[in-house]
Amino acid sequence: MDIMMPRMNGRDAARTIRAMNRPDAEIIPIIAMSANAFSEDIMDSRLAGMDIHLAKPLDEAKMINALKQCIAERSAVKLRNDL
Repeated sequence: MDIMMPRMNGRDAARTIRAMNRPDAEIIPIIAMSANAFSEDIMDSRLAGMDIHLAKPLDEAKMINALKQCIAERSAVKLRNDL
């Protein structure tokens, strides 16, 4: 999720998703993507309910590892075998 989205920023969107009355609201992986990668930015993303904070420009290997990490922590979410 991009942090600097128009209308609703990524942190607000993550908070909204986590607050939804759905069984998957707490387990769906949310990965922050931002050009801002200071420790405060990472902490703000985590406090908003995001699982991981990745800095832009995105690195394909880091993105795949982040997805695998999120999914490994949540048994209800499945990963395709070809990733």
